[in-house]
Amino acid sequence: MTPPILTHAGTMLERYDVVFCDVWGVVHDGMKAYPQACVALTRFAERGGSVILVSNAPVPQERVSAMLDARAVPRSAWQKIVSSGDIALAHVEKERYSALHCIGPKDRDSALFAKLTARQVDLRDADAILCSGLTDDINETAESYRGVLEAALARQLPFVCANPDLVVDVGGKLYLCAGAIADVYQHMGGQVFWAGKPHPSAYGTALEVAKRLRGEDIPANRILAIGDALRTDLAAAQGAGVDALFIAGGIHRHDAMAGDRIDEEKLASLFARSPVPAQAAMAYLAW
Repeated sequence: MTPPILTHAGTMLERYDVVFCDVWGVVHDGMKAYPQACVALTRFAERGGSVILVSNAPVPQERVSAMLDARAVPRSAWQKIVSSGDIALAHVEKERYSALHCIGPKDRDSALFAKLTARQVDLRDADAILCSGLTDDINETAESYRGVLEAALARQLPFVCANPDLVVDVGGKLYLCAGAIADVYQHMGGQVFWAGKPHPSAYGTALEVAKRLRGEDIPANRILAIGDALRTDLAAAQGAGVDALFIAGGIHRHDAMAGDRIDEEKLASLFARSPVPAQAAMAYLAW
């Protein structure tokens, strides 16, 4: 069902105690903050709500916080961060992997790799793969890794995907993410642990963080997920049984927008192709 279109979210937000909010495409565009979104989240927090940022970024939460600071996202707009990087690190520790073959840009994701207690080794010596992204997301595609994946599959190596996104929008340009490689491996028959949305690891972790923050259990009907991606954010909300607010001006803007406004026909077509529910849709988050 096509969600109703809102221009202001204040009345809707007042029905909830906790917001699980996506970062990229909702709070900032990869380059700079969306001021009205930051105002909306700040007002929600000032009225007693709790904002948990849930990001598929393949780095620890302190690195996400630094990236938010660099994009002028105020600390008043959030209370806690759940990152795919931290979920991946926790999974590696839980499984007691001692030797990892790491795929991803070492400079960009150094904060993730630096926190590993496992040794970083060649594929032939690994007991699992940890992937944060393409090593070169300008010149490579997921298919560039098929040879590595075939060798991994021959050894039945588990694959830990530290960013389940297929693509990310950076200032209007799309770049492939770790999820694109993990998707190839899974279709080949490989075992993948998805550390983030839309998988239960994301909102399950966020719910535990919210419980600790508020000191009580939070009923599902008092939690709102806000996101711009049907495949990750809205599907995660559906899986967790919580309401969702769709932000059309993010990754789906070409599918749902006409200029700065939502195109009702485009929106209906988008939700017909991806039948995940949303309580409402907005071009951009605003109180």
